Amino acid sequence: MKPQLSENHPSYQNHRRQFWLQIFLPMILAVLFIIIVVAVISGVGASGQNGEIPRWAAITTIWLIILIMFFGLLLLVILSGLIYLLARTLNILPPYSSQAQYYVNRGASEIKRFSDMAAKPVLFIEGIIASLKAIFRWN
Repeated sequence: MKPQLSENHPSYQNHRRQFWLQIFLPMILAVLFIIIVVAVISGVGASGQNGEIPRWAAITTIWLIILIMFFGLLLLVILSGLIYLLARTLNILPPYSSQAQYYVNRGASEIKRFSDMAAKPVLFIEGIIASLKAIFRWN
């Protein structure tokens, strides 16, 4: 069994810092830079002397559609993964769910039995009082 490094270990903290600074942050900055460049080029192209607004509108529409398709594809992949995991879970689950149902039903019957035992003396006394009222016509 290989030893586990704690999250407080200096090399682990150094790795986490390097991951964010050397991998994740440059990717985010590159995506933001590309979005800004496309927006600036679109604005300059549309507002120039011979601004071809319909062409730039079509380019903008294409970019929006690409973005929507990307997120739609991402949601499709996530949904497919969830469906796959649900199918795998349904193959594993039935024996355990029947055991759980057995224990829940057994617990419910025990709770009912104890509540009946607790209510029995009260019902007995109430029955005697009702019988005496019926015999002697008390109100």
